[in-house]
Amino acid sequence: MRELDRLTVERCGIPYATLMETAGGHVVEAILKEYGPVEGKWVAVYCGKGNNGGDGAVIARLLWLRGAAHIEVFLFGKLDDTKDAARANFEAVKCSGERPDKVNFFRNSISFTEVNKETDEADFMAPGADLVIDALFGTGLTKPAQGLLTSAISCINGFAKDVPVISVDIPSGLSSDHEYPIGPHVRADLTVSFTGPKIGNVLAPACEANGKLVIAPIGTPEWLLDEVGSQLNLVEEQQIKAFLDASRRPAHAHKTSVGDVLLIAGSRGKTGAAALSAETILRAGAGLVTVATAQSAQVLLVTQCQNEVMTEGLDENEAGAITHASLDRALQLAAKRTVLALGPGLSASDKSTRHFVREFVERRTAPLVIDADGLNARAPWSAELKGTDELPIIITPHPGEMARLTGKTNAEINADRLNIARAFATQHHVITVLKGSRSLIAAPNGQVYVNPTGNAGMATAGSGDVLTGLLAGLLAQHPSMPLEATIAAVYLHGLAGDLAAAKLGQRSLIASDLIAHLSEAILQVGGAAERGQFSSITTL
Repeated sequence: MRELDRLTVERCGIPYATLMETAGGHVVEAILKEYGPVEGKWVAVYCGKGNNGGDGAVIARLLWLRGAAHIEVFLFGKLDDTKDAARANFEAVKCSGERPDKVNFFRNSISFTEVNKETDEADFMAPGADLVIDALFGTGLTKPAQGLLTSAISCINGFAKDVPVISVDIPSGLSSDHEYPIGPHVRADLTVSFTGPKIGNVLAPACEANGKLVIAPIGTPEWLLDEVGSQLNLVEEQQIKAFLDASRRPAHAHKTSVGDVLLIAGSRGKTGAAALSAETILRAGAGLVTVATAQSAQVLLVTQCQNEVMTEGLDENEAGAITHASLDRALQLAAKRTVLALGPGLSASDKSTRHFVREFVERRTAPLVIDADGLNARAPWSAELKGTDELPIIITPHPGEMARLTGKTNAEINADRLNIARAFATQHHVITVLKGSRSLIAAPNGQVYVNPTGNAGMATAGSGDVLTGLLAGLLAQHPSMPLEATIAAVYLHGLAGDLAAAKLGQRSLIASDLIAHLSEAILQVGGAAERGQFSSITTL
C-alpha cells in the first residue's frame, strides 16, 4: 500500500496533499454515516508526526467545519519536526485555533496542542470527548510503540465504552504487515482504511482491534492496483454472487446435469460426520450424492441421512474402518462422478485404511476434496503428489492437520499461516483452505484470499464436515471453477454461521445449524436469481 501511494503521486500526478484531503474526507463521511451529525459534539484527535497524523489534522478541520462544538488536536511531537502535506494541515489547524477570543464569528472552537516529554498526561486526557480520532500511526510502524505514544494509546483505550474510537487506516500500534499485534495498540470501534485493507486489518488476531472496517478509495486507479502485483485479497460478497450467477441452473436442468458427488466418509462410531457432509452436498445444490462407507456403518448412516442420500458399503476391518480391499470398488463408484470428496469420519488409525486413501487419491479421475482423516492418512504430504488444472485437489485442513501434513508444529502453523498456506499451495499445486478465524484460501498461483465471514461459535464438532459438503456440492455444479467454488464455499459457510449465531448465539451453535441456515445465506448473496424465475401463459 505504501508503494501504491508513491506510484499514485509519481505516475498519476495526484499530490500527497490531495490524497490526504481525500482520505480525511472519507473518514468524516464514515463518521457521519455511523454516528450521525457532529454538531454540538466535542472531538479529541490524537495525531502522530507523519502522514497518518496529517490525515487526522484534515479530519479535525473538516469536523470543525461540520459544526463540532470543540475539536482538540494533540500532536505527539513538535510541529517543526513535521513535513510537507502533514505540516501544512497541522499549521492550518493551529491557525484556525489562534483567532482572537473576542471574535465570536464562529460558534465552535478548535485547539492545537504539542505533546512532548514535559507534557503532563492529564493535559491530553480529554475526559469530555464525544468522539475520539486515532491518527497516531499509519502503515509505517515496524516496532512497538514506546514512551508518550504508549501513554496516548492507553489514554484512547481508556475512554468510556459509549465514546466511539475511530482509527485512521489501521488502529495505532498494530503493524500493517503482521497478523499478530507487535505491542500495545488501540482498540477501535470503527477503522477507515484507504485504497485497500492491510494485513493487520484483516487477519486475526490483529483484525479484532478494528471494530467495523470500512475501505475508502482515495484516488488510486484500478489499473495501478493490478500492476503492483499484490497476492493477498479480501473476499467480498460480489465475488460470491458472481460464482452463484455463473453456476445458476438453467430451466431445463436435471439431477445429473447439476452434479453427481461421491463422498467416501464414515466408519463405525463416526457416521455423523458423513451424514453432515452428505446433507450439505445436496443443500448446496448438487443433484446426486452417494456416500461410500464401511459396511457396518452403512445401516446406521441410512437412518441419519436425508432420504435423498444414496449409500454404498465398502470392505472394512475389525474396527469398522474402510480397508485397502475396497479400493477397486471405490474407484468403480468414482469413475463417472463429477466430484469426489474424501475424509469426514473415515478414521486413519489403520494402516490398510491409510493405504486405501493414498492409492485412491493418486488414481483419482475427477476433482477431489480432501478433509479430516483423508488428510491425516496422507500425512506427511508426499512431494510427488500434486494437483493439476484438469484434476484439481482441494484440501481443507485446520492448523493441527496442516502441521501433520507439513511436519511443523501447531505453533509454527499459527505463527505464519499466510506464508505456510501459500507455500503448500504453490509447491503441490493444491488449493489449500487453512481453516480458522479468517480462514485463508491459497491458490496454486500464489494468490491468497482472506475470508471475512464466520465466528467463534463455529468451533464445534462437525463444522468442518459441513464445509467439505458445501465445497463438494458447489464444485459439482461448476467443476471448471475450482478456486471460485472454494472461495464461495468458505464464504457461505461462514455466513451461514453468522446468521445462525445471530439467532441462536455463538455458545449454543452446532454444526447442523449451519446447514439449517445455508439456504438463507445463499439467498442473501444470490438475491432474486436464487429464488427462481416464473413465467405465466395467457390464452387468447
